[in-house]
Amino acid sequence: MSRELVMYTRTIGCPYVSIAKRVLGRHNVSYREIYIDKDPLARERVKDWTGFLSVPTIILAEAGSDVPVEAPVTLPDGASPQGIDRESMITEPRDQQLEAWLQKHGFIA
Repeated sequence: MSRELVMYTRTIGCPYVSIAKRVLGRHNVSYREIYIDKDPLARERVKDWTGFLSVPTIILAEAGSDVPVEAPVTLPDGASPQGIDRESMITEPRDQQLEAWLQKHGFIA
């Protein structure tokens, strides 16, 4: 089965979501969006994964799945997930952090 990117986001604007969309667009990388302010299960997933309602939380998933291909690396309690490469997940990345993560997973050269 092939893999895809899933971006957990919300319908209202966020600077980190704008960064992610800009980077993904610049590299012509497709992704699927799930809105945590419209989907209570998605909201709980993000909170469980990050400890916060941090968006974007971008995951590497099997095509059609809404969960990471593997459990993300655990964060220490209360630690910010911002920009941390958690293998199958990255949350609130800056341009270079997202590009490095995409490259690592073969989405960009």
